[in-house]
Amino acid sequence: MKQRPLIFITNDDGIQAKGLKEVSDVMRLFGDVVVVAPEVAMSGMSNAISVDRPLRASKVEEEDGYISYKCNGTPVDCVKLGFNHLVDRLPDFVISGINHGSNSSISVVYSGTMGAAIEGCLHGVPAIGFSLCDYLPDADFSKAKMWVARVFQSVFEQGLPPFVCLNVNIPKGDVEGIEVCRQTSGKWVEELEKRTDPHNREYYWLSGYFKNFEPDAEDTDLFALDNQKVSVVPIHVDMTCQETLEIMKNWKF
Repeated sequence: MKQRPLIFITNDDGIQAKGLKEVSDVMRLFGDVVVVAPEVAMSGMSNAISVDRPLRASKVEEEDGYISYKCNGTPVDCVKLGFNHLVDRLPDFVISGINHGSNSSISVVYSGTMGAAIEGCLHGVPAIGFSLCDYLPDADFSKAKMWVARVFQSVFEQGLPPFVCLNVNIPKGDVEGIEVCRQTSGKWVEELEKRTDPHNREYYWLSGYFKNFEPDAEDTDLFALDNQKVSVVPIHVDMTCQETLEIMKNWKF
C-alpha cells in the first residue's frame, strides 16, 4: 500500500495556538502529520536560528497518524530539528501557521511563519505559510479551514518549483475567492516610543504603521485582501535582483 503523505507542521504562535490546531485538523485529512512548534510565541523571528543555546524538544501528543512536539527554539529551529531528528523520512510538505494576523506585503521579511516555510523549501520540500488577517484574541480560525484545504489541494496536485514557497493570507470575515498575486510594495514606518517603567528606568516600545507605496495597484496581495479574497503569493529564496545584476555587469570597477 502506498504511504500516506507526511506533512510537517510548525508555526510562530506556539504549540498552544488556535491556528495550529485548525491547520492540523485539515492536514490530517490529507496525510500523516508531524507537528514541531515553539513552546512559546515566536512572532517576528523571521529566519532566526539558535546558535548560543541547546535545543530541546518534548513530545506533547501522539496517536495514529499524528504526533506533536514542542521545542524551545525558533520556528526555523523547529524545522531544522524536526527534519534532522524527529521524522524518519523527508516530509512531503511543510505547512506553517495558521498565523494569528496578516503576513502580507513586506511583513513576509519579518514573519516567523514565513521563515519556517522558507526553511522548508530550502530543503526541497513544497511549503506553504498560512495567515489569518484577524488580530482579535478570539479570532475564528475555523472559517479559514476551507481555504487552507483548497490551496493545499492545488499544491498537492500541481506541486511547486524548487526553492519556491507560498505566502497565503486569508481575510477576516466572508471570503469571496482566491487571487494569485504579487507582494505589495510598502514598508513599516517604525516609531519607537520612549517610556518609563515603574522603577523610573527608560525603555523603548516598537510601534508604527504600514505605508503602502502603491495604493492604486490591483494585482497585489493587499488589493486582494481588501476585496475579501485570499491572497496567494509565490516566494522564492533567490534574493538576487536580476534587473540590477544586468545593469551592474556594465559597471567599471
